[in-house]
Amino acid sequence: MEQFAALLDALVTTRSRNGKLALIADYLRRTPNPDRGWALAALTDGLDFPAVKASTIRNLMTERVDPVLWTLSRDYVGDTAETASLLWPEPPADQLPPPTVAETVTILTATNRATAPGVLAGLLDRLDTSGRYALLKLATGAMRIGISARLAKTAFAQAFQVDVEEVEEHWHGQTAPYLPLFQWAAEGADAPDSSALPLFRPFMLAHPLEGPALATVTTNFADYAAEWKWDGIRVQLVRVGDEARVYSRGGEDISAAFPDVAGALPFPAVLDGELLVRGEHQGGAGNEAKQGGAASFNALQQRLGRKTVSKAMLIQYPAFVRLYDALIVEGEDLRPLPWTERRAALETLLPRLDPTRFDISQLIEAENLSALEDLRSRARDDAIEGVMLKHRSSTYVAGRRAGLWFKWKRDPLLIDCVLMYAQRGSGKRSSFYSDFTFGCWDGNPDTGAELTPVGKAYFGFTDEELKWLDSHVRRHTTARFGPVRETDKSLVLEVAFDSVHTSKRHKSGVAMRFPRINRIRADKPAHEADRLETLKALIT
Repeated sequence: MEQFAALLDALVTTRSRNGKLALIADYLRRTPNPDRGWALAALTDGLDFPAVKASTIRNLMTERVDPVLWTLSRDYVGDTAETASLLWPEPPADQLPPPTVAETVTILTATNRATAPGVLAGLLDRLDTSGRYALLKLATGAMRIGISARLAKTAFAQAFQVDVEEVEEHWHGQTAPYLPLFQWAAEGADAPDSSALPLFRPFMLAHPLEGPALATVTTNFADYAAEWKWDGIRVQLVRVGDEARVYSRGGEDISAAFPDVAGALPFPAVLDGELLVRGEHQGGAGNEAKQGGAASFNALQQRLGRKTVSKAMLIQYPAFVRLYDALIVEGEDLRPLPWTERRAALETLLPRLDPTRFDISQLIEAENLSALEDLRSRARDDAIEGVMLKHRSSTYVAGRRAGLWFKWKRDPLLIDCVLMYAQRGSGKRSSFYSDFTFGCWDGNPDTGAELTPVGKAYFGFTDEELKWLDSHVRRHTTARFGPVRETDKSLVLEVAFDSVHTSKRHKSGVAMRFPRINRIRADKPAHEADRLETLKALIT
């Protein structure tokens, strides 16, 4: 555990991507099995100990530290694991030696809700401050140290000089501590055989169409195919033998929430597409009027995250997939083929699929980028999020590759809101008020209308703007509710968002999708901010 703790400490203080890669790669080379496998699982959110919750830590701390001191310290530090590791009483000298990562995993796996507090306390007593921090991060599955799963896999590839695409290909067929992966990469054994399993394959991703890329596409527009970017969730459908799965973009198996889709793929294949819910076509968005049938993201959200789905929900929110690409079909790997050939194969497959569960994302006919921009600017209906541009000769490769695929999102909607509440962030933002709740006027502010919260955002601003906002919150606080500060209703924020939908869960009756701070409007009086009725008028 000491080596893992040292790795986490170094990762927290290392800003460069290459520096993080080098640290993880060095740890994987130096650390024996199975510790390195369990550590890799922890870094990629591959561990889950249901018996250990944040409340378990809070209860342990309030038994050992003054509750007021704990609350104030946690609010100031902004991270439960870091606060607890610093405040935990130093253990007696006769404690057992620090546990290994593997021993820790074994102990935590065997515990339950009743025994978790005592087990966790026993482990904390065997560790120093850094070790306690590592233990708590591992136990709660909340690393939040700037390490994505892709970066960890890249470090694995770098450690043992193998190709990261091969790592991705084999990764999803393995479980922690990934012994077959280490035997293959580090010891020269045969690669794990997962051909008989319905496994997730890494998605090909797109770069935003901006900067130099915009000039490249403008000049070489004929080399790219354009299609609509639909506003659902990117999924992968996999069928091998009698097993079929639906995977999210992050590789999470969501088949239980969408059994109607998982069971609709009739032959062995791996297909890429957008998961949507059927809805009434609204039209009015240019060429996209040729293909509708999709409800808003809000409808899809009714089924996301569910472990089971009722018959009524299957009928009320029928799911389908708008196909983008074909990776593997009946044992043939199409990924090395150019996009044009994969697209032709996908079109050939379509008649073999249930039309109530599958269709294909139509291509957009446009003479040049300017004409495409005109279509994109009018694409607000039918769950359209923007436009995709795909190089016609591009093979299907994992991750983002320069010059191959681009995403060109529609311009965001904008509304002026008033800052109402603020809360400190976590990690590097734990010293700043960086999570902002904002509202719109429910009526005419000149005749006594009140502000109603309509959303929350914690990004969109620069570091300098964050410092300014933090200072504003501190100077304009009118009340405190635990870690939350209420501010006077004086600052207007221009909020950008992708769409807004009706919501029964929110007091305002609406829910914004992807809200972010677009601009600080310190020049604008609060009474000139927008009204709730203006926001509701933007519901699609």
